[in-house]
Amino acid sequence: MYLTGFADEAATSIEGQIRATRELGWEYIESRNIDGANIHDLPDDKFEEVCVKLEEAGVKINCFGSAIANWGKKIDKPFDTSLEETKRAIPRMQKLGTKLVRIMSFAVLPDRSPEDQMEEERFRRVSILHRMFADAGMQAVHENCMNYGGMGWTYTLRLLENVPGLKLVFDTGNPVFTDDRTKPEPYPKQSAWEFYSHVKEHVAYVHIKDGIWNATEGKTDFTFPGEGDGDVRRIVKDLLARGYDGGISIEPHLAVVYHDESVQSPEEIKHANYVEYGRRMMRLISEA
Repeated sequence: MYLTGFADEAATSIEGQIRATRELGWEYIESRNIDGANIHDLPDDKFEEVCVKLEEAGVKINCFGSAIANWGKKIDKPFDTSLEETKRAIPRMQKLGTKLVRIMSFAVLPDRSPEDQMEEERFRRVSILHRMFADAGMQAVHENCMNYGGMGWTYTLRLLENVPGLKLVFDTGNPVFTDDRTKPEPYPKQSAWEFYSHVKEHVAYVHIKDGIWNATEGKTDFTFPGEGDGDVRRIVKDLLARGYDGGISIEPHLAVVYHDESVQSPEEIKHANYVEYGRRMMRLISEA
């Protein structure tokens, strides 16, 4: 097992992301944004600079936290953007020796029921994306986020049944604030443990974030790992008991929330929060 994280929550620049990673004693970053652009969208010259700095620091990219088929992509719109992102990601992953890439299953259609979400088209598109990566020797892992597969564990399993070879990255924090479409309306929030229990045989990678749903304000109050409702301790204990040897990637959301531009902090606060989160995660794993 190894530890890694979305180091863009520690710093905007690759230098700052490397600094936080090395301070934790880690050698991996799950790369998402560098200087405000996803790693698959960086200009070629900027990407080459990133490669040089990573090699000099002895830090590796274990996973591309891509924007492919994510919550910003609609299933009833053209497929071109995700295909182009995939085509750009593959040679960059090959150059970096990265084998994992996080993908999703397109945004939920808000004006339709859970059973009327253009499933067949989603399965077709995700199958194409998965095959493109698989043919290049890489593994696409689907995240239970704001997408079709994230509506509940039954939808994730349905996706896996229809996209053979697809694996999962399970995020402990996403169920805390996500409606459980497996249950009748009004939808309750999901249980991270229930979701994980049904899909754990397919989990190849793990994201750790935690929080408490604030129903009054309609938002999540993010916490350090194990202090919220994401069942982090229980899930980590189960992973270890089952001999899990994949990656555990932190996504603190404390000093900065990737999806919310209103939540921002000075760089040093971001750095300190990220490092503290990583240290607490290491202690939690040791206790488990």
